[in-house]
Amino acid sequence: MCTVPRGTAVSTTAPRLELATIVRRYGDAYRRTHRLARVQRRALHAIETCRTAALGGHRKTCDHCDGVRLTYNSCRNRHCPKCQTLVKERWLAARRADLLPIPYFHVVFTLPHSLNALAQGNPRVLYTLLFRAAADTLLTFGRDARHLGGTIGITAILHTWGQNPSQHLHLHCLVTGGALAADGSQWIAGRSSFLFPVRALSTVFRAKYLAGLQRVYAAGALTFAGGTAHLASPRAFTGFLGQLRAIDWIVYAKRPFAGPEQVLNLGRYTHRVVLSMIASSSIATGASGSAGRTTPTMTA
Repeated sequence: MCTVPRGTAVSTTAPRLELATIVRRYGDAYRRTHRLARVQRRALHAIETCRTAALGGHRKTCDHCDGVRLTYNSCRNRHCPKCQTLVKERWLAARRADLLPIPYFHVVFTLPHSLNALAQGNPRVLYTLLFRAAADTLLTFGRDARHLGGTIGITAILHTWGQNPSQHLHLHCLVTGGALAADGSQWIAGRSSFLFPVRALSTVFRAKYLAGLQRVYAAGALTFAGGTAHLASPRAFTGFLGQLRAIDWIVYAKRPFAGPEQVLNLGRYTHRVVLSMIASSSIATGASGSAGRTTPTMTA
């Protein structure tokens, strides 16, 4: 039996500090002191208005006690931590359903930080190249008879930031420890403790990525501005490619200790970005609403 006093409004707001609270409190000051891209301004607005009266909502009344429950609409912005939980869990469930009862390997392809500025101005182009170069590299090694001699399975998860947090472009790949024969007649099992040689993976990955980068430059698909404006000239861009070709690119490959689920759990970060308030000394928000001096940063 309903025990709520008749006519009582039932609150659905959890009394806890969350990102939206910080954005509402410090967002205006942040906008005044930082130059933000349109996507960043839209993200901040979405987060601060999410599940508030600003977006409208629904009023539900209990037929028994006349208790009223107000539920406000979500912003559905992909950067909002409150809106991506369902999408994330559906993605994880679908990927778990794809898993086979075989060994898997965790392979990570990392782009040099010297590509960060170019990626900021051309995220779709450079991220697409990362997926393609990594997949082509793995498939090439998988089809090589010296390794597996068939087609491997790959699930790739893009991360654009590191643990600090700072821009750190890398691709986590969950790779089958075996391959399907070219004619589809049999499964070719690989070694349980070794997938492919990482130094060779790194060399091939670098070559494929830089070849792709050269192609998109020749096609005029790259935008140059600010710190990358000088790369617009063919001579400068060729020199830039030469610098990238001269350094080692990092590739990691290992069996995940906790099984393939360990790698899939990295997908929990694919439906959100880093929006952080980093305190230069400390930040403490209490009942009084006071806070320490902060240096806020916004990283996507």
